[in-house]
Amino acid sequence: MVFLHGLFGQGKNWTGVAKRLAVRHRVLLVDLPHHGRSDWPERFDFARSAELVAETIPDDEPFTLVGHSLGGKVAMVLALLHPARVERLCVADISPVAYPEGREFPGYFAALRGMDLSQVVHRSDADRLLEPAVPDTTIRSFLLQNLRRDPHAQHGWSWQVDLDGLARDLPVISGWPEQELAHTAPYDGPVLWLAGSRSAYVQPAYDAAMDRWFPRNRKVTLKDTGHWLHSERPDLFLEIIQRFLGD
Repeated sequence: MVFLHGLFGQGKNWTGVAKRLAVRHRVLLVDLPHHGRSDWPERFDFARSAELVAETIPDDEPFTLVGHSLGGKVAMVLALLHPARVERLCVADISPVAYPEGREFPGYFAALRGMDLSQVVHRSDADRLLEPAVPDTTIRSFLLQNLRRDPHAQHGWSWQVDLDGLARDLPVISGWPEQELAHTAPYDGPVLWLAGSRSAYVQPAYDAAMDRWFPRNRKVTLKDTGHWLHSERPDLFLEIIQRFLGD
């Protein structure tokens, strides 16, 4: 099983779910390009990101691919480009469509890029500085996981996510590579499409696009759940995944 995180995330975001699945499955948690400990390519590109992820995965047997948000889009592109390698696909709260550019993300980029790291001695200082722009404690904590101590940085801290590059390429990230995939056949493997009832990333209007690219999809909506399904409802998320796997 291979897990792909969303924008501003890291592979370790999946640790809780992965540990429980690792009892019966080999599990790989991947840092997407521009995130975590992965390289920062010159530009963000869905096809290139999918290829880079594919290169990290052993090719000795097909795998189950799970992706959330941005990771879900990369996972869909990977399955379309390498269908023989992906045994089944789980897409968490994202659709194969272009969204209004960035939604809440431009504000997050601006807030993180605008932080004065010279004022940060302890992580609590970073939390205090970010609070006016990001009052939600959970989201603030999620964003600040990208801040790390760095003895080589000017103020002793640096960002582990490519803030400048991803902010620049947000129009691409918000989109869907329709032209790049124009001659690609639909993925005919089983697809679990998960949605949060309080999230706008999966809507009935997007069903046609999902059916076009992934005709064997089954959509499941988690009630009283927002965009971060696996974080908000880990037990239910895990139960649905296990049923999908036939565990």
